[in-house]
Amino acid sequence: MTLTQYPPTSRAGAPPAPGSDGPTLVEAMGRTYFPLAFVARLPFAMMVVGVLTLVVAGRDSLTLGGATSGMVGLGGAAIGPLVGAWADRAGQRRVLLATAAVHSVLLLALTAAVYSSVADALVLALAFAIGATSPQVAPMSRSRLVGVIRSQLPAGRRPAVLSRTMSYESAVDEIVFVFGPFVVGLLAATLGPTAPMVAAAALTALAVGTFALHPSARTTTARTTPAASDPGVASGGQAPARELFRPRVLVLVAGFVGVGLFFGFVLTAMSAYTGDAGHAEQAGLLYGFMGIGSVVSALAVSAFPARFSLRARWLTFAVVLLVGAVVVAAAPSTGVLIAGLLLAGLGIGPSLVTVYSHGSERSPAGRGTTVMTMLGSAVILGQSIAAAATGALADTVGTSAALAVPVVAAGVVLASAAANWRLTGR
Repeated sequence: MTLTQYPPTSRAGAPPAPGSDGPTLVEAMGRTYFPLAFVARLPFAMMVVGVLTLVVAGRDSLTLGGATSGMVGLGGAAIGPLVGAWADRAGQRRVLLATAAVHSVLLLALTAAVYSSVADALVLALAFAIGATSPQVAPMSRSRLVGVIRSQLPAGRRPAVLSRTMSYESAVDEIVFVFGPFVVGLLAATLGPTAPMVAAAALTALAVGTFALHPSARTTTARTTPAASDPGVASGGQAPARELFRPRVLVLVAGFVGVGLFFGFVLTAMSAYTGDAGHAEQAGLLYGFMGIGSVVSALAVSAFPARFSLRARWLTFAVVLLVGAVVVAAAPSTGVLIAGLLLAGLGIGPSLVTVYSHGSERSPAGRGTTVMTMLGSAVILGQSIAAAATGALADTVGTSAALAVPVVAAGVVLASAAANWRLTGR
């Protein structure tokens, strides 16, 4: 099917024409959707590092900078799922426009507060509010895509397209989270420590606002979830909130907390490692090797045969992640450390794709965005906990201890994968 077979006024979520094989996903979403969704993710990836850079420069306190970044993560983890639930009820467009407007203002408010005489407590409170109002672009993008796949594509094509889509989305997240801190560093180095925050505020208003107004935002909740007639579905087509706390959903959240712990442990450990060598600025470069492995393996998931089931994939690549963490902990040289990071990345990418695929399957009716946001918030929570804990560990015990703690996080991911194996039928 070509684009010309759709009338100019057709919107994302409209059913395919009778007798057709349905559009491709790119045709269904529109050719501007994927670039727009990529750019709209950038402010979120810049947020934590940008806040840290701003506070350390403006208040000359690494302790306060770390605490402020942690408050950003805590705000996102605590309020993010509620934002997702709001989007499931009120629609993504209204929620994105509201959060983007408030978030942009708060970024500018924090920038002004840091360079004023206000108390540190107010700086921390503003940081929490920034995390709480973060536009949830990534989970909302996944929710839109799942909804369109289920409503527009023929049933026979849906599993393969869903697998490729989750692979792409996970790879994009990895690319953005590697590229975002680089942008922060570049802006701070060339224009000053306030520049990343001002840029993030402007990008949030423009890119997230445009993402909110994209026609795909009109895809209804009903199209992204099972039919409202399913057992346990409340009136109005939405399952009760207790369905979000079933073991088959919570095990996914636990796995993503482990992934977030791993990200935070590794980033802080790399900072300690490079700091010992007198090249603290190279921490991001080492961390980027893990991102390379993760992006490559995430994109490769779509080539896996169907007989390699989701539960088997998660368990297999959780083991790969654990082995990579052990190599990092025992690395006698930087070369071996890099090899361990690459191996760990090869385990992370498929794990992310698999858990998000499980999440799309297990989302209760009318709760698709909520589940995706719960998963994304779990990563943020893990990162926040790990960054604070590993920094203190490196200062008190040493870098070798900081390099060892990613093994614990990998163990959490593996334990969650094993629990998922028992909860999931063949």
